Amino acid sequence: MNFCPGGSGTDYAQCCELVITRERPAQTAEQLMRARYSAYVGLHMDFIFESTHPDHRAGYDHDGTRAWAEQSTWQGLEIVGVTRGGQDDSVGEVEFIARFQEKDVNREHHERGQFKKKDGQWFFTEGIMVKQRPITASKVGRNDPCPCGSGLKHKKCCGK
Repeated sequence: MNFCPGGSGTDYAQCCELVITRERPAQTAEQLMRARYSAYVGLHMDFIFESTHPDHRAGYDHDGTRAWAEQSTWQGLEIVGVTRGGQDDSVGEVEFIARFQEKDVNREHHERGQFKKKDGQWFFTEGIMVKQRPITASKVGRNDPCPCGSGLKHKKCCGK
């Protein structure tokens, strides 16, 4: 079995390949997102362009996109969340993290992809980058309740 790079856990030939080769249209925004990731892995740049909404294709750099995809080692796709984007919806959002290695550096592309249906077909419209949340730490005093929830003072529990 040749697992699909889009992370569905199914066979590529029965999953994203059917969408990329246009044998079956994506039924949901998430299916299209998984197929687009698989297209980057398999260097199917025509599919990347064609699955972008016609109103959002201006400035697309076909050669630059191919070169970037070729020079990257693709490590996986994680779907963080989906808002709408089902078979009966006309718009949807798929938050995802695409992991890859570029010039021996591990990278993550965290985005909320926007999708729109046109004439019954799903298209990618734009991506909104998800910014990292600032790291926050709260200082626990010796006599404060332990944050682990044990009911003991911090100094008698995790603060030992």
